[in-house]
Amino acid sequence: METFLQLVVNGVGKGAVFALLALGFVVIFKATEVVNFAHGSLVLVGGYLVVVTRDSLGWVGAAVVGIVSAGLLALLVERLLLSRSKLADANSLALLTIGLDVIITEEIVRRLGVTVPFLGEAWDAQPIQVGGLTLFRTHLVAIGVGAVLVTAFFLAFRYSDWGVAMRAQAENREAAALMGIRSSRVTATAWLVAGLLAGVAVLFIATQDFSGSGLSRGTHSIALAAFPAAILGGLDSTAGAVVGGLVVGLTEALSAQYISFDFSKSAVFLVMLVVLVARPSGLFGTRESTRV
Repeated sequence: METFLQLVVNGVGKGAVFALLALGFVVIFKATEVVNFAHGSLVLVGGYLVVVTRDSLGWVGAAVVGIVSAGLLALLVERLLLSRSKLADANSLALLTIGLDVIITEEIVRRLGVTVPFLGEAWDAQPIQVGGLTLFRTHLVAIGVGAVLVTAFFLAFRYSDWGVAMRAQAENREAAALMGIRSSRVTATAWLVAGLLAGVAVLFIATQDFSGSGLSRGTHSIALAAFPAAILGGLDSTAGAVVGGLVVGLTEALSAQYISFDFSKSAVFLVMLVVLVARPSGLFGTRESTRV
């Protein structure tokens, strides 16, 4: 029973990080109907800038630089590339993000070389003993940070002018434009928010407790595991992104312990396929989640 409880806590901790990344996928899709396959490269850029600045700025300063830079890069991608391709359909823009992802990822991996730095200096590899449970601080901090950011996101999404505009645009883009909502501003903000969330997520992903390895090509692969989380919940559902993230985290943690570590990566996609067979739009989605 103690092992199961420990796995649940670890799974929820990982799920909180996946939820942040899945929110990034969903918020961009709601604003543009484009799936951003460059999300993993935003994670790598944020992590890389933490690595190169932490000696001079300290960990906290470097973390701020990494988070903000990931957000600004996402905004730059939207402003310089996607917003100038207004005549392209969603499928073409998704393919564009794949090409961009390859370019950025290969450059970051080249710059890292054989270096595989860990990022979670503030909490990584510092377990806490609670009774018979060994709880990792990375997971506990991830749960706390995830809860704060998700709550802040939903409050902004529900009550802020941006949130109202986002929901209106997602419901009917033409009607929203007629009501004076500036689509370009909503879209740009969506990309900025997604990038910021990616910058936060990498601080947990590239740790011993989360992945067992530092910042590397593997970090990019882990970040893309949030895509099944977004699909599970429904690509047009922000609440679904959170639920999907938790499902992915728990599935990985439990299957790694009770089946095998290698199978845990496949188990996530197996769960996604089962859900999509039963409900093609995802658990909370209202549109075809498999649409690109």
